[in-house]
Amino acid sequence: MSHKNFPISGSNEQEQLLLKAKIKALQKELDDVEQKTNAFEAILRSHLINQLIEEQELTVLYKKLQQQKKEKRLAQKMRGKKFKDTKSLQIVTKIISSKTNDETLKEKKKLYREAMLHVHPDKFSMNHEKIDVATEITAKLIEIYQTGNLVDMQTFHAHIFSGNALEQFDASVTNREGYLVKDVYLKKELEALIIKLEKAKTSHTYKVLTEYENPLTFIEELKEYYADRIFKLKKRTRKANL
Repeated sequence: MSHKNFPISGSNEQEQLLLKAKIKALQKELDDVEQKTNAFEAILRSHLINQLIEEQELTVLYKKLQQQKKEKRLAQKMRGKKFKDTKSLQIVTKIISSKTNDETLKEKKKLYREAMLHVHPDKFSMNHEKIDVATEITAKLIEIYQTGNLVDMQTFHAHIFSGNALEQFDASVTNREGYLVKDVYLKKELEALIIKLEKAKTSHTYKVLTEYENPLTFIEELKEYYADRIFKLKKRTRKANL
């Protein structure tokens, strides 16, 4: 019998047990860091919900204006230098039917705010892969709030809270070829966890939570930041006909 076919040695088994123990400990630490960070971010968002929503609405509006300007310039280029567009730039919004009662509007706004708080891009500051997805979702959410009805909002709200809207492929290391030995897989999984933990600990929110004498003072910093950003976005979108 070839030595290559011998079962793995006891030392390899011990190494696997050690790797599993390290992975378990790191995963526990990562879960703890993420839990504390998420809880702190939830507190921050609860104090900034109005600013977060207004900032995201203005951001989406600004992007629409920029896209319209781009399309306008392209149309002018296609028609020649002498072409003059007499129409002013406008954002077309549908007016909610006057027949909609106050109770329906209140419920629609409630669902909108809940969903916006749940998927706001700032919530995923530690997960850059989800920021773009969250931005697209919030843009769609704003569109539904402005132009859709209560049923549309209820449907999208349920979709968001089901977790399907933000569903991503698992980024963990996998044995795609099916022939890698187990300890190699465990080593890669350990390396991936180390990177995740380092990233979680170096996030600005976690640093605030662990380094500030009173982390809640960060709320005032964020209010100043969003006040400045909202002011600038309002200036950039002041020509929009809402």
